[in-house]
Amino acid sequence: MESILDKTYKRLAIQVSLNGLSFAVVNTITEQIEVLQPLPYHPYQRNTPIEDWFTVVFHDHPELRLRYDAIQIVHTNALNTFVPTPFFDAEFKGSYLQFNTRVFETDFFAYDTLASHEMTNVYIPYVNMNNFFIDQYGSFDYCHAHSILVQKLLEYSKHSVEPVMYVHRAASHFEIVVIAQRKLVYFNAFDYQTPEDFIYYILFTAEQLQLNPEQLQLELLGTFEEDDPFYQMAYTYIRQVQLMPLRAINNGRSEHENRHHFILVHA
Repeated sequence: MESILDKTYKRLAIQVSLNGLSFAVVNTITEQIEVLQPLPYHPYQRNTPIEDWFTVVFHDHPELRLRYDAIQIVHTNALNTFVPTPFFDAEFKGSYLQFNTRVFETDFFAYDTLASHEMTNVYIPYVNMNNFFIDQYGSFDYCHAHSILVQKLLEYSKHSVEPVMYVHRAASHFEIVVIAQRKLVYFNAFDYQTPEDFIYYILFTAEQLQLNPEQLQLELLGTFEEDDPFYQMAYTYIRQVQLMPLRAINNGRSEHENRHHFILVHA
């Protein structure tokens, strides 16, 4: 049994993907984020197995080698799907993913339960990364990034009556989340390269859901700036568009950081 003297009053969250990792160290007494560090896995490093790159990262960042009261690993990939909980059977996890991704008999399947919204997110975690973290920490919790994204956006939009489209952008992909009347209407993830790719998927989604660009409320989070071409492209075609306001978060980080690292700071 852990003694109060053994507690560090700090927790660690690590968000991992094939593009690198980011980590946050949180003081559990003040709920302030003491460290917020993105670490990209650059293309020129791709000839190095990512586990070997992790070893270098852990050597260079001593915060990752400290002891914590809780550790959360957040897997970021598009290998997931949301299932209404009444239709979910844990014995057949892999069958739900067959509709939107290629699965193999050797794949390991996991799931997160969004109990208050009666949804289950089924996904394939990075087993090789989990094995690395087992060697480092022994035990930890893990979940999927989209579980955090959707759950938190549902909480933020609980007072919205009209449909709201949220777009969360990362380096090479973005997610579209549409919420109406406190329920998830639509979720999908897209790869992109240009602003034209980006706006095509937004307008196509709006058309499929019969959402009028003249009336649609579009909230942007992730790696957006008002002067970047992706924001400007959205502003050209959507009348009501803004960077999602996050002024109420009191974690010691700027609104820009909280928007940029939305998933990690909510992990």
